[in-house]
Amino acid sequence: MRSSCLFLFLSTRNKEVVTMKKFLALVLTVVMAASLAACGNSGTKETQAPASGDSETAAESTAAESTGETAEKVGEGVDVKDLKVGFIFIGDENEGYTEAHLKAVEEMKKNLGLSDDQVVIKTNIKEDEGCYDAAVDLAEQGCNIVIANSFGHESYILQAAADYPDVQFCHATGYQAKSSGLSNMHNFFTRIYESRYLSGVVAGMKLNEMIKNGEVSKDKCKIGYVGAFPYAEVISGFTSFYLGVKSVCDSATMEVKYTNSWASFDLEKECAEQLIADGCVLISQHADTTGAPTACEAKKVPCVGYNIDMIPTAPDAALTSATINWGPYYTYAVQSVIDGTAIETDWAKGVKDGADAITELNDKTVAEGTKEAVEEAQKGIEDGTLHVFDTSKFTVGGKTLEELVESGDKDATKLKDYIKDGYFHESDVESGMPSAPAFTFIIDGINSITK
Repeated sequence: MRSSCLFLFLSTRNKEVVTMKKFLALVLTVVMAASLAACGNSGTKETQAPASGDSETAAESTAAESTGETAEKVGEGVDVKDLKVGFIFIGDENEGYTEAHLKAVEEMKKNLGLSDDQVVIKTNIKEDEGCYDAAVDLAEQGCNIVIANSFGHESYILQAAADYPDVQFCHATGYQAKSSGLSNMHNFFTRIYESRYLSGVVAGMKLNEMIKNGEVSKDKCKIGYVGAFPYAEVISGFTSFYLGVKSVCDSATMEVKYTNSWASFDLEKECAEQLIADGCVLISQHADTTGAPTACEAKKVPCVGYNIDMIPTAPDAALTSATINWGPYYTYAVQSVIDGTAIETDWAKGVKDGADAITELNDKTVAEGTKEAVEEAQKGIEDGTLHVFDTSKFTVGGKTLEELVESGDKDATKLKDYIKDGYFHESDVESGMPSAPAFTFIIDGINSITK
């Protein structure tokens, strides 16, 4: 869903069409003032979202609350009944990441009172030129805003944003909106590291229980982690999870293996089985299927999932899952189009704003006192007394990040703007950082196996 493939493609035919479109757009701008374009149908798998209920008055305040300030007026806006919203998703309801986005669409529809024919969803859109075609199709059909959810979609969304300046384009997990100079291009993500930290607290409490019960010795508390790719998003995720574990079980170590796929049930299951065979006594994941929990249920190894509640898959093994609620952003961005207000170039919210959470605790498997430990950690995150990437809590090669910067370490120097006030400012847009994850250090205690 968020591949490293970033290249621009535009055929000669498309260039000719685009040139004419830009000319017409300029004429329309002079004659009428900016109007928001509308959306469409193609040969890709496309569905109309089911009908929703009436508009809620609370929805109008969501956009302002998302920014924390009065949004800048940039146009006349769009009447709700004339609005069309397009979505480009890497997967479908059969994998957890896109399933979470589909749920967010329903939340947005309910909040804003949109009908089924006002929302067009394109699923299983790969990270190739087909993404550009999908974006063009949505713009041509009349979508006022188009939202894509995978990292590898970004170059094609940028291309479409340049070609359709009257349509707003929003892209999850990317980082190029600001540098593109396009006023209609936006990046968004959440502070998922916060909910991963909380899920780590759950895992750490379970390890303590296992030590107390004699199921594992203190020096053998090794966690396994099924990662998708060795990208910043995944590294940031497993680091924050590990730091949550370490906050309550200091003897824990972690081994990470990569599937090199965002969503492969078989690879994730196999990877989890290998980690268990390597002596890992608890498994977590940053991959999008139920493969790892399935392996854990069979092997009777506790696990922490991602995206969705894994209790139905692993009733005796699942503890909880770190999850993202994309609903607040979808409501905010679409409400901004309705109001004619600017959408933030970068957006990232966390547990305090309901954008991140952990799923239901499995009372059958979690350790006693887990709920209270999670509540305490969440309170610290929300009031700012707990920073997930507190640089006093971990080292890299025996040094703090500040010491690495001072020593001239290449990687630390490159990210030195993030390292201040005693913590790494991951996805901290309020401090001027991009919404996309940037933490790429492999901290002491984690063994990351890339092959």
